[in-house]
Amino acid sequence: MSLKLNCDLGESFGSWKMGMDEAVMPHIDQANIACGFHAGDPLVLQKTLTLAKTHGVTVGAHPGYPDLVGFGRRSMNATPAEIKAMMHYQMAAVDGMAAIQGLELSYVKPHGALYNDMMKDSNVRRAIMEAVASYHKPVVLMLQGTPEAETHRAEAAEFGLTLWFEAFADRCYDDDGKLLARTREGAVHSRDKMLAQVKQLKESGTVTSVSGHTLNLHADTLCVHGDNLEGVQAIAEIRALINGEAS
Repeated sequence: MSLKLNCDLGESFGSWKMGMDEAVMPHIDQANIACGFHAGDPLVLQKTLTLAKTHGVTVGAHPGYPDLVGFGRRSMNATPAEIKAMMHYQMAAVDGMAAIQGLELSYVKPHGALYNDMMKDSNVRRAIMEAVASYHKPVVLMLQGTPEAETHRAEAAEFGLTLWFEAFADRCYDDDGKLLARTREGAVHSRDKMLAQVKQLKESGTVTSVSGHTLNLHADTLCVHGDNLEGVQAIAEIRALINGEAS
C-alpha cells in the first residue's frame, strides 16, 4: 500500500465552524469523519460525505467519547461494553449516511482521548478491536504506527482484523518511537521540518527522533491537519511530495 493522506473532517457543529473541509478534501485520500459524539452533526456529516464523494475520497468513521464540550479530548472511565456500543453507534451513523449517497464505510480511526487510550491501554484497545471486528461488514482499524506495531498486528489477528498504521507529518518523535509530548519544546514541527519528515518517510520508511536517532516506522497513511490556510497549503505541498511532483 502506498502512503496515503488522512485528515480529520466534519467537525463543525451547528453555527460553530471547525476546519476548512472544502479546501482540504481535494488533496487527501482518506476522510476521518466525526460522528456527532465529539463534534459534527447530521447536516455536517451529510455535507462532508458529499464532499468525499465529489473528490473520490475514502470514507472513515472518526468516533470519540461523548464529550462535545471537551471536543473528545478528555478520557472517560468507560467499560469495554460501553466502548463497543459507542463505537458501533458512531460507525453505524457514518455507514448509514454514507450508504444513502452510494458510499462505503471503509475504516475507523478513533478520535482524541479515545485514540490515546487505545494506544496506551490494552483493555481499551481490545474493546475497540472487538467492536470493529464484530461490525456487520469488514472495516479496517487505523492506529498509530509505533515500535509495538507487530504486537498490535498480532492482537488484531485474533479478531481477523486488518490494521492501517499511521504516521504524523507535523509531530516530532521521541527516541522510543512515540510522539514527543506536546509539553516539550519542538513537539510540533516547523513547515520545513514537517516536509523533510514526510520526504524521509516516503523515501526510507524512517523518521529522525528528537535526539537525532533514525527510527524505522511502518506507515500506511499520513495524518495531516487543515484547520487553517497555512495547514491547507502545507497539505498541498505534502501531496506534491507524495506524488513525486515537488521541486
